[in-house]
Amino acid sequence: MAGEFDVVVVGGGIVGLATAYALTQARPDLRLALLEKENGFAAHQTGRNSGVIHSGVYYRPGSYKARFAVAGAAEMVEFCREQGIPHEVTGKLIVATSAAELPRMATLAERGRANGIPVIELDRAGIADYEPNVTGVAGLHIGTTGICDFPAVAAAFARLAREAGAELRPGRAVRSVDRRRDGVTVTTDAGELRAQVLVNCAGLHSDRIARMAGDDTGVRIVPFRGEYYELTEKRRDLVNGLVYPVPDPAFPFLGVHLTRGIHGDVHVGPNAVPAMAREGYDWRTVSPRDLADTLAFPGTWRILRRHWRYEVGELHRSLSKRAFTAAVQHLMPAVTSEDLVPATAGVRAQAVARDGSLLDDFAFAGFDPEDPRSPRRTVHVLNAPSPAATASLPIGREVARRALAALEAGA
Repeated sequence: MAGEFDVVVVGGGIVGLATAYALTQARPDLRLALLEKENGFAAHQTGRNSGVIHSGVYYRPGSYKARFAVAGAAEMVEFCREQGIPHEVTGKLIVATSAAELPRMATLAERGRANGIPVIELDRAGIADYEPNVTGVAGLHIGTTGICDFPAVAAAFARLAREAGAELRPGRAVRSVDRRRDGVTVTTDAGELRAQVLVNCAGLHSDRIARMAGDDTGVRIVPFRGEYYELTEKRRDLVNGLVYPVPDPAFPFLGVHLTRGIHGDVHVGPNAVPAMAREGYDWRTVSPRDLADTLAFPGTWRILRRHWRYEVGELHRSLSKRAFTAAVQHLMPAVTSEDLVPATAGVRAQAVARDGSLLDDFAFAGFDPEDPRSPRRTVHVLNAPSPAATASLPIGREVARRALAALEAGA
């Protein structure tokens, strides 16, 4: 199974596949391989997200998240249209349920406009025009938010990359990486590949691949499980589109919200609780290795000290359906416990620094074309949680730009 390539991409989620697609678009003659440890693509974050095409309203102006989400949302809609992938631009409602949330909502509206996003401010009557079953004192309507089938998007990226000559190899777990001055040797459970440049898009395992390659970036992936319910089929008509609370900037997650998916299902959640494994989609799944890595990292304990009050609430909702229902009822009082049935959970690959801060932007490491002192032969996507699916096309181009510059620098 040995092979010689210009670039090897590790990770077959939507970011890795978008990178492969971008590389083949930029360099049709490139010798490219993509490795994925699962037997199929988009098995983890991509295949378990809510399907929302995010507008970019939440993100700091000028950040990668803001720029890539705004551009990526428009590009994603166009890509879905071109490829015949189910999608819809639904708009999103952000609701303040108390006067105390109004200053945060005003700040959010300013941020959205700074990011070039059309924002409509609503009173109670305006909220009811969009969502008659939602209660709140004020709201924001974000017209550029949408929904799509992200696994179908990932499959389209894979097909287009293959058609352009890339070799996509599922069922190939990376066991070791040997980086030398003249290239990189990647050993998988099916043999070796040699490449000039390694691109790491391994998501939940991105920090481990970076360390294998000799680049300890000082951050670790600390997994958080997002637990969802969905409305029963007979109660789906309670929600017209997407309904979100005003986020608390002191906590890194958006809070319980309701999202109507492209296939008509309505997801409610998530709770955000520590996962006992990087692929721990329920409380029963525990990986001693993953748990030891998480607990040995100083940043984990600093997160807990900083956010323990919020996490107590998240854990309470995880263990008590009654508490979860009460959280939903802040937005939509008509929802009862009987209306909610368990749905598929996801795990967020959240990069955390040693000081306990959560990386709040997309983060890259390895070769940097603007820094001649940066490591050669490797490019790492260190942090790409939501809205990475929305932003996958511009993220893929950015990673491809770095990889091609690394290829040229190493020639």
